[in-house]
Formats: sequence, C-alpha cells, structure tokens
Amino acid sequence: MIYLFHLIILMTTGVLLQDSKTYRVKKIQEELMVTGKGDSPLWKVAGQLSDFVYPWENERPSGTSFKALHSKDWLYCLFTSSADDIKVYVDKNDKTEVVNSERVELFFKIDDRLSPYYCLELDPNGRVFDYKAEYQRKFDVKWSWPAGQLLVKAVRTKSGYTVEIAISKGSLKELGLLQGKFLKTGLYRGECVELNGNEATLKWVSWVKPSSPTPDFHIPSSFGVLELTD
Repeated sequence: MIYLFHLIILMTTGVLLQDSKTYRVKKIQEELMVTGKGDSPLWKVAGQLSDFVYPWENERPSGTSFKALHSKDWLYCLFTSSADDIKVYVDKNDKTEVVNSERVELFFKIDDRLSPYYCLELDPNGRVFDYKAEYQRKFDVKWSWPAGQLLVKAVRTKSGYTVEIAISKGSLKELGLLQGKFLKTGLYRGECVELNGNEATLKWVSWVKPSSPTPDFHIPSSFGVLELTD
C-alpha cells in the first residue's frame, strides 16, 4: 500500500509538471564567475527564455529575457531587461525599498498550498529583497536567504540592465524547493514606468500568465518549472 501511495503521488506530480510551462536548465562542469554582466562564455550554452508577457496590459512588454545553468553545487540565473530610463528608489538603502523600484523577481514554491514559498526581488542596483511568505500575502520580510548561499550582482547597460544570480543547491534542498530535478519557479519583472518619491507605478511582466483578472503573482498559477537536466 505504501509503495502504491508513493507511485500515485509521483504520477500526479509528473502530470502537474507536464502541464506546467517548463524551462530546461543545462548542466555545466565548472563554476560560473558571477559579475553581473552575464559575460561568461558559459552562458552561450544556455537556452534563452524570452516569451514574457504583460498579463494585465493590452500591449507587448519591454524586452525581458532569462537564462539559467546549473553545476554540481549551484544554480545560476541571468535576467536581461530593456529600459530607457531605470527608476530606482533609494532612501535608507533598506532592502524593502526594492518594492518601489524597477526590478526582476524569482519566486520558488514547494507546492500549490504556498505554505510557505520564497521570494527574491532584485533591482538594478544589486539590492535583494528576500522574504518568506504564506498564502495569502502573509510576508515575513525579516527572513533572509541562508547566509552565504546567495550571490546577486547587477550591472546597468546602454539598453537597460542585467542581474546575475547564484543560488546554492544546498539551500534549495534545505528549503524543500529542489525536488529531484525540478524547481517550481515564478519569473517576473516589475517595470517601473513612473517614480514620485517612494510611490512607484509599475507594469507587471511574467513568464506565465496567472489566472487572475488583477495583478497578482502570489498565487499558484503564476509559477512554471525549471528542470535541471544532466
């Protein structure tokens, strides 16, 4: 009976993953140097994901792309964003100021209960707003990614900015996020189109179109899957 139960769970998970939007993360045999520029030759082997949309706007979004690679111990991610005018709010340089700034975002969930899930919001200054959350919109902003297990660097370019990220597989496993070779992941961008003091007007960009009539990424349907290949 126990074997049958686990088999059913695995089959169900497989169906759910099969129905999800999936990006396949290629494996590299050496570690990647994170500079924020995304200029390592290793990035040439990564597939480029560029099918981002405005889920709640009737227009095509500004250019946003994503790449990922993984090694024995690390997951590497690279966002490239087009922006004519990069708007970033800085006052005390607190991590929560990222929410009023241009940024890209990575969310990770264990399952559709979102109890808990983990969020990384990353701005063009390289600041990281990391927090733990529970459905629905219960945020623990004092939480931080495990020390020494996350590296983020960002660089502004002539056409926008890049954000390069390294996340240890050890931390992803510790948090229950890396399940075999799968990571249930949300990929987003908050495109800041206007900034008055600490009041930001944002257009939301997503890889997966969430099943919500109003802007909301903090729901199960906004996630896709990263599949770490051999």
